[in-house]
Amino acid sequence: MLHLFAAIAAACCLLGPLVVPARAQSEWNDARTMTLVHRATELRERQLADTALHDWRAIARGYVTFLAQLGEGFTEPPKVVKADELALEVYWRAPGLSKQRIIGRRDTLLLPTDIAYHRDHLGIVQNNFPEVIRLGDGDEVRDVPHPLSAQGLSAYEFAIGDSIEMRLPDRTIAVAIVRVRPVDDTQPRVIGALFIERESAQLVRMAFNFTRAAFVDRQLEDLAIVLDNALVSGTFWLPRHQEIEIRRSGTWMDFPVRGIIRGRWEICCHDVNLGLDLALFNGPEIVQAPRRVMEAHRWGGAILDSLPPDVRAPTDPEVRVIQEEARRLVRAQALARSRGATASARGVSDVARVRRAEGLALGAGVARALGSGVRAVLQARYGLDDEQLKARAQLSWLRASGVGVTLFAEREYRDAGDIVERSGLVNSIAAQEFGSDYTQPFDVRAIGLAADLGSALGMRWRLTGAYEHHEPVRVVASPSRGRYEPVIDALDASARRLALSFDRATSLFIGDTELRVRGEARAVWFRERGPLAPSDPRTIRGAVDASLERPFGAHRFVSRTTIAAVQATSPAVPPQALVYLGGPVSGPGYRYHELVGETGGSQHVEWRMPAPFVAVPLGRFGEAPPRMTLAPFAHVVFLARPAGGRHSGWYPSVGTGALLFFDAVRFDVGRGLRDGRWTFSVDLTPELWRVL
Repeated sequence: MLHLFAAIAAACCLLGPLVVPARAQSEWNDARTMTLVHRATELRERQLADTALHDWRAIARGYVTFLAQLGEGFTEPPKVVKADELALEVYWRAPGLSKQRIIGRRDTLLLPTDIAYHRDHLGIVQNNFPEVIRLGDGDEVRDVPHPLSAQGLSAYEFAIGDSIEMRLPDRTIAVAIVRVRPVDDTQPRVIGALFIERESAQLVRMAFNFTRAAFVDRQLEDLAIVLDNALVSGTFWLPRHQEIEIRRSGTWMDFPVRGIIRGRWEICCHDVNLGLDLALFNGPEIVQAPRRVMEAHRWGGAILDSLPPDVRAPTDPEVRVIQEEARRLVRAQALARSRGATASARGVSDVARVRRAEGLALGAGVARALGSGVRAVLQARYGLDDEQLKARAQLSWLRASGVGVTLFAEREYRDAGDIVERSGLVNSIAAQEFGSDYTQPFDVRAIGLAADLGSALGMRWRLTGAYEHHEPVRVVASPSRGRYEPVIDALDASARRLALSFDRATSLFIGDTELRVRGEARAVWFRERGPLAPSDPRTIRGAVDASLERPFGAHRFVSRTTIAAVQATSPAVPPQALVYLGGPVSGPGYRYHELVGETGGSQHVEWRMPAPFVAVPLGRFGEAPPRMTLAPFAHVVFLARPAGGRHSGWYPSVGTGALLFFDAVRFDVGRGLRDGRWTFSVDLTPELWRVL
């Protein structure tokens, strides 16, 4: 626990260089701790009616940013949806009057949203909160007792952890880090730390989270706050730096969705005892200046250029420390949300899809958390043309560290390809209307056990063992126009499968690059069925898919590399184990899966650059910016030991993409340069494919 608060304490270097910390851990509510806490509470009460500090004025500059995350475990970094930069005039007058005037505001919209912030998100916290804490205008947190209040003294327990020394321009002060936890963690309370100067009992900093019972909004997952004060005029401790992170999470079908609001403020240029007019504080606490004042405010550079670089991190490092410490100080149940049975689906295509081997298939599912990290899921889908039921049942146990185990049984039409060529939604439309189905299905019935091994080497690892039965499927549906291509003639066999998969979520790599890597190594022992003597092939197969991106100002370099290979003990590799390439993603300029072999790979590079376009109004969701992104690209496929009509060698192609409407829709035109053709495709951004 001490090392966590040491991390929080390290951030106090912004207030002044730290001298060697002194360790002075105490028991909860011991005499030494309570003496300091009582002094701090009494001082705080006096300061609310301080006769020495009549009033003050300051300037606050900050950002309020809305971000979104998708996916199980929220491993991918959040995407900035909307960013607001604000400038405020801040006023205070005894005994606790506050006024904040927004004199400058600009925003940028990167994805369509109709989010509206609560008014108090657009300003700073005064006086380290009043006697009771409210956030989101009372819609998020309401009436939580302040630790340094008359009610707080009986509602919380206190203990001194580390002590630190901070060197100010004229002296060195000793600061005690006082841990705070609720007496009853089922009540609306805070959990965190108070940084209190030992000599004066002055509150220098607050860093805290909340219990689950404190949240009025049931969708709230976490709410962490850091309030820093600075010594002004050698006498008064006034706001200097503030951070807040509000996380809401839920599920769309069974797909985890998280929205994050981050506020970050720097307060400077304090002037004290100015004799502010009482009339200044009439009306709402936070107001907006007239338009002429707002338009006259001068900004430096573009808003995204000045946005703090770590705002795209999954969680601010200091906020993460607060969250971890909160979980140490109270029971996990006091922070966790209770959930009953919920609808379960991995995306739109689990509810409704069109495929040539199923026709229209409709599905549904249910999931239930059973407590202690145990979760049960049941999903089913029925094809109207093949008249077959596909289903999956699983029981999983997962720890917060990422270690867990899943027992599953399923029947599914598995896709033989390594690379998804289209989103499920677009593929269903294309399959129904034009007979274009970019899946390669075969029937699998399996029972198995998967062990999540946690993280190592910067990647998450999973080991899966299963007993399976494979069968080929056939085309049973008819499209509105055109005709379907035949499906692969999968080997009819029982199989034992052992697979080790790994996944490195997108994160910073060398030289400001963003790297994503995933792959799998698997061994399958087949036992063929049929009238002929079984060949019982055994296969070893590996595949790696890596994406690399690097920004260069408003431009971006994008690369994707895919390599796969299979080795079998029999001359003929089972068709479901071959490497399939060709299509909008793995081989633009070539037909879907026309490049088939035992070894193959593809390399894609493109350069994304902004270009002018027309602005498109989206109603209450804002307006698509008057720009687009052009993405000229070069691509090459390598094929060895081919299994189709193509020869071994290189298959290059070139083309260009156009990303429109917040870069959410992509159009591609490509040309294969080795017996290829012109191809055209349109789809949503791949980041949305997991929910489609």
